[in-house]
Amino acid sequence: MDEQSRADRRSPVGEPVVRSDPAVTGERATEAVGFDPDNPESVAEAAETVRRFAAGEVGDDDHVLMLRGAAACAALVRGVGSYKEAAARAGDEVTVAFIRKWARVHDLPQAIRRQVARGYITPSAAKHVARLAGTDRYLLAWAAIDGDMTVREVRSAASAINDGEDVESAIREAGVDLGRIGLDLPIETYVELRRRAAMRNVEPGAIVTTALDEYFASSPAEE
Repeated sequence: MDEQSRADRRSPVGEPVVRSDPAVTGERATEAVGFDPDNPESVAEAAETVRRFAAGEVGDDDHVLMLRGAAACAALVRGVGSYKEAAARAGDEVTVAFIRKWARVHDLPQAIRRQVARGYITPSAAKHVARLAGTDRYLLAWAAIDGDMTVREVRSAASAINDGEDVESAIREAGVDLGRIGLDLPIETYVELRRRAAMRNVEPGAIVTTALDEYFASSPAEE
């Protein structure tokens, strides 16, 4: 994987790419609000959104609104030029640390933000995933889903990785083995996969890996 091209945000700051997708947020897609860092009125709206967000007016169980708050943080920073100025524009109760933390969530790759919007990764866990860079962000995000990691476990793993521990070791400490994923297959596909793996004396994962490698090679990556 090319970490520079595959693990970094490409969509414009403040644009509700994920929040406006009905496939992700359903009917709430029509509620999506974008923030334009080059528009003074939009920047002012972002500042007010950040103020309410920091005041706790959005609960952690509302993943979509949490992502809106994160988008507002990112757009506000871009619009005023610094975290310090963004905090000042949002109000006395808003800290630089708060804005930096949530702006990083908005800068997560779209694939991860989609899982936050769907509720598979809590916003509180996403804050810690966002502390990492490159492929490590994907690894911890997918481990959080597949291993049903708690926010505390995600936080501990992120801290260990930032302190220099190998990502696989850090995640294993939470009882999660990277690379394990449960799949629901049609019965016919399941039977044939098992039959072919048995005949070739390999694990089913080996056949799946080969098939996916061929699929990925023929299909361009999306972000």
